[in-house]
Amino acid sequence: MTTTREISLGSLRLGGNNPLFLIAGPCVIESERHARMMAERVAKIAADAGVPYIFKASYDKANRSSVKSYRGPGLLEGLRILGKIKGDLHLPILTDIHDASQAAPAAEVVDILQIPAFLSRQTDLLVAAAKTGRIVNVKKAQFLSPWDMGNVTEKIVATGNSKIILTERGASFGYNNLVVDMRSFPVLQKLGYPVVYDVTHSVQLPGGQGHASGGQPEFIEPLARAGVAAGVDGIFLETHDNPAAALSDGPNALPLAQLPQLLARLKELSTLVRRWSNA
Repeated sequence: MTTTREISLGSLRLGGNNPLFLIAGPCVIESERHARMMAERVAKIAADAGVPYIFKASYDKANRSSVKSYRGPGLLEGLRILGKIKGDLHLPILTDIHDASQAAPAAEVVDILQIPAFLSRQTDLLVAAAKTGRIVNVKKAQFLSPWDMGNVTEKIVATGNSKIILTERGASFGYNNLVVDMRSFPVLQKLGYPVVYDVTHSVQLPGGQGHASGGQPEFIEPLARAGVAAGVDGIFLETHDNPAAALSDGPNALPLAQLPQLLARLKELSTLVRRWSNA
């Protein structure tokens, strides 16, 4: 297991020899009430498990399968809701941006700017996010190899910002399917930045329902365990209290009721892996 550099986020320490951390929340902001409820419940579950936690939710899902799909409340309303959650619950916040013009306003509210997988080679977007000084989490594109991410990190570091997180979310494997090569994690870690495994998107079946993506949530736990055993620094999970009614990515979301047990198991496994790596 390669030790990555440590990134400070308030009182949290991400990467390095620090404990496994969690990025989790609903795919998209469905309403202020729902987003706050999810933040409160996931934060309590993470605290009970002793796992550092970052809340995530999107104000806009700009790459939905269908033009008829729900995208979210939009930039201004979405950032207002995320800012309220951050202020009231004292949680670090992550959200994704899709255009360079969104970087600065989003950075005024959130702690981590996420670059969506399909946009992970977009130089102007990467540079705009990096110039805000915020942590930049880049999802590795489904069409990129792990070593290709070296070029991505160079674009960010060229601005003077080395606060980078790299997230694996699977590679295209034929039509409407993704596969995660576990070799990706040590390859990404050799770049020196904290590595996160986005386990719920890796069980997604892109466009699998024709008008929307499908998913195989029954594989979330075994794949999450595999990623933690491989030594990832953090886990990314989209979770929902009622996935069947979720407005985005419900088919691949982890039911919230299953999170406590999963997180407890991942924490135990991660502690063991770190003990082995430091022996």
